[in-house]
Amino acid sequence: MSRTVFCQYLQQDAPGLDFQLYPGELGNKIFASISKEAWSKWQAKQIMLINEKKLNMMNPEHRQFLEQQMEAFLFQGQDVEIEGYKPPAS
Repeated sequence: MSRTVFCQYLQQDAPGLDFQLYPGELGNKIFASISKEAWSKWQAKQIMLINEKKLNMMNPEHRQFLEQQMEAFLFQGQDVEIEGYKPPAS
């Protein structure tokens, strides 16, 4: 049986994550208020960011940048800006 959360990204009740995927206070906030669907959308954006900006996860500055982008995407409704990327027409 999955747990349900009010997802801040989707602005509706949705199935929540099965366990905390990110450490610390931010991880607690994500676990409590981000759905599986929203997390999946973030992961796709995260991969694009890492690849396009050639981020190195061993570099603390790159990890901090990625965390800021994650917070803005999940909690502030800001889309990730990736140079030259145009989303497919719906």
